[in-house]
Amino acid sequence: MVNGRTVLERFPAGGPRGSWPAEEFAHARRMEGMAAEVVMDLATDTFLVVVRSVDAAR
Repeated sequence: MVNGRTVLERFPAGGPRGSWPAEEFAHARRMEGMAAEVVMDLATDTFLVVVRSVDAAR
């Protein structure tokens, strides 16, 4: 858990499709009822799909 959020998945920012895989993964989680969002982790150059810890328990 990072800053009250749970990381569901990580995607490299340097990939040929940029953030699209992360956005697609987050969209699929939202369709399942999770409040997933994509954030950028500048320290590791990755896109993270995260949910707030309350939503992760659902």
